[in-house]
Parts: sequence; structure tokens; C-alpha cells
Amino acid sequence: MKHPPLIGITLDSEEPGGYSKLPWYALRQNYCEAVTRAGGAPLLLPHEPDLAESYLDSIKGLVVTGGAFDVDPALFGATERHATVKLKTKRTQFELAIVQGALKRSMPILGICGGQQLLNVALGGTLIQHIPDEVSLALAHEQPNPRTEPGHDVVLTPGSKLAAICQTTSIPVNSAHHQAVKKLGEGLTVNATAPDGVIEGFEAPGHPFLIGVQWHPEYAISPADDRLFQSFIEACRD
Repeated sequence: MKHPPLIGITLDSEEPGGYSKLPWYALRQNYCEAVTRAGGAPLLLPHEPDLAESYLDSIKGLVVTGGAFDVDPALFGATERHATVKLKTKRTQFELAIVQGALKRSMPILGICGGQQLLNVALGGTLIQHIPDEVSLALAHEQPNPRTEPGHDVVLTPGSKLAAICQTTSIPVNSAHHQAVKKLGEGLTVNATAPDGVIEGFEAPGHPFLIGVQWHPEYAISPADDRLFQSFIEACRD
């Protein structure tokens, strides 16, 4: 029997306090559970930019996760930083290094929430720094209800890879972000949009599997979420 493909998952990090009096890594278990349920073997990746290539030699696919922080606006050419922006510099340095390495190898990549935003910046795109300040009549993209429930629906772009994976034209999603894609990175096309016009997903037609989504499919609040992970893992098999 073939071994399940090894899937690298980026960790979050926190400063001292709470779990430990020293800096610590963290990740919700449902990221790993979603990868395992879809047939992959999750491997968590500490933030060591110099080891990115070694990690990439071992893994078959990469999941770039979300977190309560933002990509430094200077990385996409912004001259000002919104007051709400919170940085995790070493995490971003590592994620940029491993994403750039994965892109060179045409390795399957799934970007989730902040991971989607990081992917967009890595490909030369820009971000809305704070949705309420830039999008008129914006939805509550930081939903007040639990993340285990939908916050709003998204419309999937007809003919997109994501629409084919999800087997539908509209899906309910959870929503936990204050930033979003502004200008798309090179080679990307929109595959999901919120009712207020915010870009909720993208893909790279020229890549074997490169999809970013603004919601958190690891919560599996609809069949489409599981289908996305299953399709990703399938792309990671030899």
C-alpha cells in the first residue's frame, strides 16, 4: 500500500504568555485533521527560512495557514500601515521562502485565509489592509457567530477549477478576516467572490494546483470544504 503524501503545514507562533513563558508555536488541530481525513499525512513546519528547501525536499504539498496577524504592507509596496495591522515578521519571512520554493517546483499549494493573502503577495499582488475602510457596504468578514457556522455565502466563478471541485456555484463559508486581496498576483484568476465584491478565492490556471481561499475549509462546514482538501491531496500524490 502506498504511503499517504506528506503535507507540510505552516505553524502560527505566539510571544511568551498563555501556553508558555517562552515563545511557542501553535496550530488548531482541525488543519491536521482535514489533511488526514482527505488522505494526507500532516507535517508541521517551524519558521526556519534557511530550512525551507530541506522541508520542500520531503513534502509533496504545502498548506499555508491563517492566523491573527497580517503581511507587512511594505512587502506589497504600501507606504502606510493601517492601525489594525499586526505583524509576525519571522513567520512571514519563512512562509515567503517556502512558498517561493514550492512555486519553483510546481508543488501543489493550498492557501487558507492569511495564507491566501501571503500567496497573493508572493506572486506580486497587493492587499486591502482593512476591509471596513476600503469596501463600501462591506459584509461582516469577521463574523460575530462561531467559526463552526457560516458567516455568508460566496459565488464560485463558472468554469473555474474551484467550481469543478466543489460541484456547485455557491457555497456557505465561515469568515474571519479583516484584509483581502486587492490586486491579484501574477498568473492568478478569481474563483470565488463575496456578495460585497470582496475576492474570496483565486487559482493559477497554469499551475498543477494552486488555490487560495479566504475562508477556513478545515472546519468542514459544507461538503465543498472536504472536496477542496480531497482534490488538493489527490494533486499531491505521485
